[in-house]
Amino acid sequence: MELADVTEDSRVGNVARLHDETARHHGDARAIEYHGNTLTHDELRTESARFAGGLAERGVGPGDITGTQGVPVSSQKSKISGDTMLVYLPNCPAYLIAALGAFKAGVAVSPVNPQYRKRELTHQLSDTGAAVVLTHAALLEHVEETLEAVDADPLVITVASSDDRAFEDVRGEELFVERDADDVALLPYTSGTTGTPKGVQLTHRNVRAQMNAVLSQTHRLEAEDVRSLIWLPLYHITGFTHTALQPLIRGGSVFLRSAANWDATACMKLIEEKEITHFVGVTAMYVDMVTADAFGEYDLTSLETAGEGGAKMSVAVQKEFEATAGVEMSEGYGLTETHGATHTQSGSTFGLRHGTIGQPTRMTDCKIVDSAGEEVAPGEEGELLVRGPQVMNGYHNMPEATEAAFTENGYFRTGDIARKDEDNYYEIVDRKKHVIVSAGYNIYPSELEELLAEHDAVAEGAVVGVPDERRNEVPKAYVVPRPNIEAGTDVTGEEITEFFLDTVAPYKHPREIEFVEELPRTTSGKVQKFKLREMDETAKED
Repeated sequence: MELADVTEDSRVGNVARLHDETARHHGDARAIEYHGNTLTHDELRTESARFAGGLAERGVGPGDITGTQGVPVSSQKSKISGDTMLVYLPNCPAYLIAALGAFKAGVAVSPVNPQYRKRELTHQLSDTGAAVVLTHAALLEHVEETLEAVDADPLVITVASSDDRAFEDVRGEELFVERDADDVALLPYTSGTTGTPKGVQLTHRNVRAQMNAVLSQTHRLEAEDVRSLIWLPLYHITGFTHTALQPLIRGGSVFLRSAANWDATACMKLIEEKEITHFVGVTAMYVDMVTADAFGEYDLTSLETAGEGGAKMSVAVQKEFEATAGVEMSEGYGLTETHGATHTQSGSTFGLRHGTIGQPTRMTDCKIVDSAGEEVAPGEEGELLVRGPQVMNGYHNMPEATEAAFTENGYFRTGDIARKDEDNYYEIVDRKKHVIVSAGYNIYPSELEELLAEHDAVAEGAVVGVPDERRNEVPKAYVVPRPNIEAGTDVTGEEITEFFLDTVAPYKHPREIEFVEELPRTTSGKVQKFKLREMDETAKED
């Protein structure tokens, strides 16, 4: 597809039209491959339009979900009125069919981590007021358990099911509902330092901006030669936006695999067999590949790009992968609130610079400021602020959080400490928040600490991130037992771990539990987490 086709069509709001235009040019070309099964671009266009019609026939359609782009004020008018679909699925073709179909129906898509259980599902379902929940037969029990606990009766659609809720049966006449550019298309959820999940309002304008940022770049490959391997979860903004939508809209194909079944050797084998041209992974995936016995046995030279994000990549791992694969690894940076990348090494003016996130993308306005909000000189550290058409409208139903997230001039406060060099290459130095980044997942200690407090044997607890060679860092919990509770006898670390595993997604649970008599605190009563990290370092040195 020529860029002119996209920009000419950019006067139209609904971002799903971008793929319809792709199908007009590349209809017979492969769009999706999933364990040997394929779907062409024309079939994807047709199936998504018929799914939109099926939603409409069931009374699901557009509502008042508009916002005011770039106005971070408490008076922002943006709300959800039932026209939202939760997508609670592992990676599969139905995910992409349904997402494009929801866009075409004028329905917002709210992705849900398939590892979530009742506790997390309850909040997202209640907060969105979703009219539809699209799930998989293997996850249906968690949806039903959630529905029993909330006052909601959404339409439940199930993939891999033969009952009257089957995804394949939700089809109607082809439908395309036009939307304004500032209508919300995506409503992913993230968490702040308080641990409270926040809905991020990403409009059709936001999505379109991110699509066109890549479509406008120079590519050596013809559109139909692009083959993107997706092992990142589609609920994640990088997986959905950069590894799926962008290649599809360009006219390429995506090879879907389940994030839950990650296998480094299988990945390298697939890259060789399918001549994969684009792969994006988190740090842990590359660590697994370079440490695998089979590393070096497979031909990875078909890769045109190999991207990484989510946590700072080890330069040693990066160089080792590059030497064998014969492709430069591009580290990037972005957030859910920015609908993906704001910075990337790919296409940077002076090429790859290890240890950096590259330069801002062409549409990103950014700066680094000190605590007073003044821009700092190159080489100095401060908070990274970003602004651009890909940045969210705001947080759903949280006007105060939205106002706090933006400066008076509309810059989004990332909460990350960064610095840049004289050539405008940026480096992320540290996280301003207490977020734990584990294998690309964000884990918020306060959520786990709140859960710890619910345990009958626990007086209080604190969770910190500790170094981990493979996953970058993992949660560790320091637990103060209740009076008259003896650690190791009345309560064990294994019991605390099981308590976590029964309640939250498995990747969140602390990998270590240490019982302590008290937590170190400041004179004002705040837990001194840096001392807990020092305790962990000292214990491991001993």
